[in-house]
Amino acid sequence: MSEYWYNVVTKTVEEGPQSDWSRLLGPYATRAEAEQALAKVQANNERWDEREAEDAKWDNDPGNDAD
Repeated sequence: MSEYWYNVVTKTVEEGPQSDWSRLLGPYATRAEAEQALAKVQANNERWDEREAEDAKWDNDPGNDAD
């Protein structure tokens, strides 16, 4: 079974790791998954940014609780 990797420098999909690991995202089970690697990274970054924003609103003072 082949593994697919997304090369962030060349912006191409590689079947099997052909480049230095520092340039690759993966492995992915299919070429289609590897082609969507940057979209998945972007979605994860946005989700994590939202969580960090929520965490920044939190404090440890029970007097600030609304309920």
